[in-house]
Amino acid sequence: MATRRAFIQQSLALVGAPMLGFTSAKAQDIAPPPDLFDAQMLDLEFWVKPRTIAVTRPQSGEKTRVLYWKDGELIDSAYQELCHLLRDVNGKETAPIDPKLLETLWGTQAFVARYGIDSPVEILSGYRTPASNKRLIEQGVPAARQSLHMEGKAADIRIANLNAEVLGELVKSFRQGGVGFYYREGPRGGWIHADTGLKRTWKG
Repeated sequence: MATRRAFIQQSLALVGAPMLGFTSAKAQDIAPPPDLFDAQMLDLEFWVKPRTIAVTRPQSGEKTRVLYWKDGELIDSAYQELCHLLRDVNGKETAPIDPKLLETLWGTQAFVARYGIDSPVEILSGYRTPASNKRLIEQGVPAARQSLHMEGKAADIRIANLNAEVLGELVKSFRQGGVGFYYREGPRGGWIHADTGLKRTWKG
């Protein structure tokens, strides 16, 4: 049976493109190992090590790579920096971000880095003011009226070299909350909604 590392490397080699997906006939013939997306297979050492996360915000052009958690505690200055980066860019407001959400984002990035994908987490949407959320709904953008974005408990994300299906399955395996799969055509593909609310899955 193929290992996760071998499967990912073989998939990347076959598609020969910046997105890891199963778009070619050859790639579809590769049987993924059963634990490919299973973050529950991670050992204690993974969770207790210092946590450095790389994040970028395409909308504002900002990016950071910061050690935000060490010895079981958040580093306040780094946490504040991440809250600012995940702010409502349109409403120009910052709010506290649920540390559990940051744990999911960090864990996802650290997981794929073990297999040679060292890309930052792209934040498409983090915290939203109620006014910004209402505006999105009026514009026909997928947004819930009681969105957890307004509570600092949700983010819409991408990671280069992972398509929405692969990324979403990985995020879901952390079992931290809801996961929404948003598939879109184009070179950038779709995105994943991750939150720390009730465990649920949907496609939009």
